[in-house]
Amino acid sequence: QVQLVESGGGLVQAGGSLRLSCAASGRTFSSYDMGWFRQAPGKEREFVAAISWSGGSTYYGDSVKGRFTISRDNAKNTVYLQMNSLKPEDTAVYYCAADKRPAQAMGHIPNNALDAWGQGTVVTVSS
Repeated sequence: QVQLVESGGGLVQAGGSLRLSCAASGRTFSSYDMGWFRQAPGKEREFVAAISWSGGSTYYGDSVKGRFTISRDNAKNTVYLQMNSLKPEDTAVYYCAADKRPAQAMGHIPNNALDAWGQGTVVTVSS
């Protein structure tokens, strides 16, 4: 099973940008569709974005469309989340996840049913 480690979180002012990375171990990274989720204090975990194993298809939650971009580099076993025009409401712990089901479905699969999760990285957006 793939193991995931996120990085790149931090404190940024509203309107700024951050790029998160999720590094995967194992030789089977390219067989997984990947996703990003986030969880703000006191709220449920929310789907942010997903990308197919090839990188050819991407999907986004409504709250981040047009501002965030998911991408992957299978040669580096890494998936990225470029976050632009950040808002205070983007403040959350961001998690990456891996699953062998289609990326299109990732936002609808129960969180505890996804194949693997990272430990999370904290993003704080100040107003």
